[in-house]
Amino acid sequence: MEKKNRKPNQYTEVAASSQHICISAHKARRVIDQIRGRSYEETLMILELMPYRACYDILKLVYSAAANANHNKGLNETSLIISKAEVNEGTTVKKLKPRARGRGYPIRRSTCHITIVLKDISVDEQLERDKRKKQLRNI
Repeated sequence: MEKKNRKPNQYTEVAASSQHICISAHKARRVIDQIRGRSYEETLMILELMPYRACYDILKLVYSAAANANHNKGLNETSLIISKAEVNEGTTVKKLKPRARGRGYPIRRSTCHITIVLKDISVDEQLERDKRKKQLRNI
């Protein structure tokens, strides 16, 4: 089965990604599943109140995506929703912990890559209205 990479729509979607975050992908997915599909403002409230360590890194990433939307595209933060949020496993950092009698036990620190795509629903609705108007004119 072919895997197609979906690029963000250049007019309505803005992406931000962070790589090599020192947290397991399973723990980060637990938080990401709670915010997927929600509005930007609601996401900020949820992330600030959740008691998980992954929330801080995800909160910084959501702030960054909103700043990208505001600075690069001029989009309003109140009309943004999280259209796509994914967590992928990263590399595993392998260390040795010194133990008794000169032995060493392996320590594996898993990392993850997080990608968040914000979508502006007001611009998307405007584009759909314009398409409908064009279709009505052609009929």
